[in-house]
Order: sequence, then structure tokens, then C-alpha cells
Amino acid sequence: MKHFAHIPIRLAFGNCLLFVLLLTSARSSPLSAQNASSYEVTVAKNEMVAMRDGIRLATDIYRPGRNGSAAEGKFPVILERTPYNKDSMSVAANYYVPRGYVVISQDVRGRYKSEGHWFPIRDDPNDGFDTAKWIGSQPWCDGNIGTMGSSYDGATQHALAIANAPYVKAMVPRNAMSDFGRYGVRHNGAFELRFFNWVLTLGNPSLTGLEKAAAERAAVDEFAAPALVEMGAHVRDYVRTLPLRSGTTPLKLAPDYEAWLIEAMSHGDYDEFWKNAGSSVVDHLAEYKDVPEYHTTGWYDSWGMSVANLNFPELRRTKKSLQRLIIGPWIHSSENRNYAGEAQFTEDAALDLPAFHLRWFDHWLKGIENGVDHEPPVRIYVMGGGDGHKTPEGRVFVGGHWRDEQEWPLARTHPTPYYLHAQGLLSPEKTTNDSPIHYLFDPHNPVPTLGGNVSSQGALMFQGAADQQCRPDFWLCADSRPLSSRNDVLVFQTPPLKNDLEVTGRLVVKLWASSNALDTDFTAKLVDVYPPNSGFPGGLDLNIADSIVRARYRKGPGKGELLSPGQPYEFTIEMYPTSIVFQRWHRIRLDISSSNFPRFDVNPNTGEPLNNNRRWQIAENTIYLDTKHPSYIVLPIIPAK
Repeated sequence: MKHFAHIPIRLAFGNCLLFVLLLTSARSSPLSAQNASSYEVTVAKNEMVAMRDGIRLATDIYRPGRNGSAAEGKFPVILERTPYNKDSMSVAANYYVPRGYVVISQDVRGRYKSEGHWFPIRDDPNDGFDTAKWIGSQPWCDGNIGTMGSSYDGATQHALAIANAPYVKAMVPRNAMSDFGRYGVRHNGAFELRFFNWVLTLGNPSLTGLEKAAAERAAVDEFAAPALVEMGAHVRDYVRTLPLRSGTTPLKLAPDYEAWLIEAMSHGDYDEFWKNAGSSVVDHLAEYKDVPEYHTTGWYDSWGMSVANLNFPELRRTKKSLQRLIIGPWIHSSENRNYAGEAQFTEDAALDLPAFHLRWFDHWLKGIENGVDHEPPVRIYVMGGGDGHKTPEGRVFVGGHWRDEQEWPLARTHPTPYYLHAQGLLSPEKTTNDSPIHYLFDPHNPVPTLGGNVSSQGALMFQGAADQQCRPDFWLCADSRPLSSRNDVLVFQTPPLKNDLEVTGRLVVKLWASSNALDTDFTAKLVDVYPPNSGFPGGLDLNIADSIVRARYRKGPGKGELLSPGQPYEFTIEMYPTSIVFQRWHRIRLDISSSNFPRFDVNPNTGEPLNNNRRWQIAENTIYLDTKHPSYIVLPIIPAK
């Protein structure tokens, strides 16, 4: 094992650190940071920690120091295991180490300076266990490990818990990549193309200066790295020429990445490939470590469904340790912002992340009685209430406020069906015998994605809230028409609301539909329709949530079953959860279609094996609106006080 000299790093609010702390400033939040102690930061870089199979993982260790050397004594440890280059952890170390923590960052297997082959999350339960065991045996560790990190780094935390890793006493899995065979990679049978972008860019190093390093690590031949970097710059071209076949693109030069992506895009059935992917929480509740966790996500986050609807409620039900949930109005890993795409919220919507973590770790790792364990178990940001003016940045002021709750979903929810009627009406009045609506879905002309719960999207998509109107600067738009004007988008909306209406919770669409094809997709999107104002004279159609179901997986995520053409089926489409006040004079709108590209891959409608079609066909799809086949969305309405 190679050891590097301890290098003293003085706590200094230089440009980089100052920028990060400004982004996460408290803004009068009760989570404001504690004052730093007098500890310096010393670091041992690239310790190669051996795993049980002999593979060594590159690990940086930041320790409290005094007078240029590591301080004597034992300290609690904050661990982050990442595929995104462990060197980026130095900023966090400059915050936590002076406050009496050892901070450890580690490149996961097969990434950057770590040995082995990359396969997402599969090896992280064992590798995380071995790393925690090694940390706990070190003379500077007091036997208490806390974990943190967002997205993939959240998944490595769940992997630690599934493996029941020793010494782990507290976790903060933010926006954690989990249960991704259900939502996140596959999504009710469809494939989320943000992961196509993740793989083709070798983990999103674009514009970070890490493109070359990522490509060199992934390539089987040192001379192939430039070709991989160039491939990542052309994801738009590749995503329009799916399916992806082995050996047909430059991705063949990174065989670990090509093999997993092709398997994931070809593997729709929810079986052991997904259940044992490494961070499937709900599939491993029995063995999951009983540890206090603060689950964190956003209404526009790409993992909000898994975090809020699966992980938190199931772990709270099955574990004794405190499970806490906070959901803000954020896009992916952006809790330090008070806006999401084109939606602007109140100043206090941003979270002071360093202080947020510090309170949790101070209590569970140091035993400090700071009250964090006595606060309500759920905290949500209720969007809406703003006047809709146009901000200087061009966003719409949605507004909102924080509220504490005792559970998720909320016990006082009043689930209310809003039925789809002919002539585009969305109403709580039950459907009559309206005639079905037929439309044509052309896979060569899919509905463009405009905002939503995406991440790792690169140049493919826009994140968060967006006006549902095409614009010349979006690469899939051929004009400037609103999506509602497309003939393959069925629009159902309420009359202007006479009173404010709060919708908070899970969003489920029950859709009776048929197709003349053996397989097709059905999509749903919830939209807040703003009336015109001086800043937005045409009003706004702001997306709130969306989802999809691949018809062959209409019975759930198990084994696919093709359609009988022309036969009506009931489809369940659960969108990402939300909390929003639809304001007076706004309309609630539900859009039904059969594509949302490139958020999801496009169904060729032929019923061929996934990611192996050679043909395409235009599908005639039908939505039913009669008493025997009622189609509706269940809105989780919170009664007004």
C-alpha cells in the first residue's frame, strides 16, 4: 500500500470554497452552520485499500491536524464513495475536518484511480462493507461512520446498508439512485435515456476537465481515449439512431460500459438483474441495516419517486431507527438553489447543505443534543402561492412555503378522481358514455421532452419546470408551437379554478386504452396552466409531473406480455409525487400521449424484443371515456383548513 505524506491544508475561504458556501448559505435558516474549530486539514492521497477479492480502491483521507501534522486521538468519520472522482471531496473536507471529523472519499471500483471493472452499484455492497471495516480498524477512527453523497453516491450508501456494513451509524442519502429497475433506469418498462447519456459520456465529465481521465480509465486501449471523448460530444446523434447494438459504435472501446448499457436497455423484465443491482432498497428490506437516515430529494428530482414513495415509507415501516424525509422544490442534486428550471420559489427554498449534514452527524456520531432527533419526521416545500410575475432571470415566480408533516403520504389526503371527458374536460364529475378518442403515434415524430424529473441529461434535455411550448433553441423542436397543439397530445383540463386547490402526494393515472399494435407506450403529464399576465401575456403551461408505461408491462414490472390489438386494457401510470397549490383562475391539465423523447426511449410499436427492433410502425391508439372504461387521475387533495 502506497502512503503519501500528510499535506497541511489551512482552512481558508478561497474562491472555490467561498463559491460553494455562498451557494449553500443559510439565508436565516435554522440549520445555520456551527463555527469551525481550530483544526487544520491534513490529507493522505490515494491510499489503495484492498477489497476481499484483492482489487484496490483509491482512497483519500482528510484528518484533523495541528501544526502541520495529523492530530492525536480518534474522530468520527464521514465517508463518501463516488464514481465522480474522489478529488472533488476536498471542498467538503475543508468544512467538516476543522469541526472534528475525518473525511474519506473513495473512487468506486473501475472509476478513475481505483482498480477493477466498472459495473454500476453491483460491487458496492461488498466494497462498501470492506471499506467500512477497514476504516473502523484504523487508529484515528472512534468507531462511528456517517455517510453522505447524492445520486450515484446515494446509491453507494444504500449498498452499504444492504450489506450491513460495520461502524455505520448515520446516513444522508440525497436523491439516491435506488430501485432503478422500477424507476430511474427502467421506468414502468420504458428506458430513461439520461442513462444512455451517462454511459456515452462515461459518467458526465463533460465540461469538467475530466473527460480525458474518464476516457483513459474506461478504454481498453490507451489510444482509444480520444475517440471516446469525441463520442460523448455526439450523444444527440446516437440517441436518434437507437437501438444500440454491440460493436457498432465507439462505445465498443469501453466494453464494460457497452455491455452494461446494452443489457440494461434490453432487459425490461423486473428480475434478479434489477432486484440485486446493489441499491434496490425495497427488495432488500430484511437485510438492510437499521440506521438513522435523512432522505433528501426534490419535486423535480430524477430519483424523487424512489426516495419519497418507496425508500422512506418502507424503511420507516420496517426499521426502528429514525427515518427522516425532506422534499424541496429542487431539480437533481440542487438543494442549494431556490429555483427549478423556469420556476422561481421563495428565498428560503434553498438548503444550507453543509450545515444540514453537520447537525445530523453531530447528533448521531458525536452525541450532541441539538434537537435534530425531535423534529417532525417529514418536511416538505409546498409550491405555489406566488403572483406569477416574470423575474429578471426570465423565470415565473411560483412561490411556496415550507411545512412540517408527520408522515408521507399525508394522512389527511383526500384522494379525488378527476375524470377525462370528451371535448377535453377534466372534472371530478364521473364520466358518461363519451366516445373514445383515437390518435396516431408515429415513432419517427415523438413528442419532445420539455423539462421534467431528469438528471445526467447533458445536452439532451432541460431540467425541472418548463413552459410546454416548443422553442427554436431546443434541438427537437421544429417550430414554436405549444405541445398542446400536437394531434398526438390529448389535452384534458379543468375550467379556471374558483379557489386555490392544494395537491400533495402520489399522482396516479388510471387509463383505459387500446392499440392496433402489439406494443406501444402511454404517457401522462400534469400541467399547471397559468392565465395571462403582464410578464407572460400568453400565460404559461408549467409541467408539474410526468410518467410513462410500456404497454407490455401494464400488469407491473414483472414479465412483459404483448397486447391483443384492439382490446381495451386498464393502464396504471404513477407520476412523480408533488406538492403544489393550483391557484385561483389557474387550470389543472392532464396531457395524454405515447411519447416523451428523449426523457424515455421511443417505442417502435412492433412488439419486437427491447433494444433489438429492426422495424417501426405508426400505432393507432385509443383512449376510452365511457362508464365501463373510465379514465381518470387521482389527485391527492389536501382539504383547506
